[in-house]
Amino acid sequence: MAQVNIMNVVVKDNPCPFQHPFQFEITFECSEDLTEDLEWKIIYVGSAESEEYDQTLDTVVVGPLIAGRHMFVFEAAPPDPQRIPREDVIGVTVVLLTCSYRRQEFIRVGYYVNNEYADQELKENPPSEPDFDKLQRNILATCPRVTRFKIDWGDGGDVCSFKCSNGFEPDKLGVFDGVWPVEEEEKRKQEEKRRREVEASNDSNQMMVD
Repeated sequence: MAQVNIMNVVVKDNPCPFQHPFQFEITFECSEDLTEDLEWKIIYVGSAESEEYDQTLDTVVVGPLIAGRHMFVFEAAPPDPQRIPREDVIGVTVVLLTCSYRRQEFIRVGYYVNNEYADQELKENPPSEPDFDKLQRNILATCPRVTRFKIDWGDGGDVCSFKCSNGFEPDKLGVFDGVWPVEEEEKRKQEEKRRREVEASNDSNQMMVD
């Protein structure tokens, strides 16, 4: 059976400015003592087009560990803006939280991330060069996508389990099998477009009345 069960992951300081660190409060349980370390990573996906834009924001080693429940806050610096393609700065991307044992990755938790300007004027008329100081990052913490891998724990190998505070519990393997955030982004854009059309129509009618 799996020797490590991730009980909960809480995304802290969210939403927040783009330049703020990532913070994940991770609670996990060891069913028995682990003689070797767990290696955790936070990876920012700079572009869906190529893995060359992925940035490993930080790596932390935890262990050796005794049996029982453990909790820590994993904090990592924001991604280097210069390594993100300009066309991929605004909009939806992904941040990954991974954990490995004996150099074997056994779980990967992916969160959709929406980067956008908080100011309405900048949303409607974004600058040609992204202004990272005015960007806001919003991690969709209620909708993680979890991939689990069988590894050799030294007892034949098994998958780990994962539960999060909102009740989401994955029941199948697979990476990013949902499109909800993208659909939501398109819905938001359409609503914004309709709002501007209504405002323009009202302004036109007001001018006719005047």
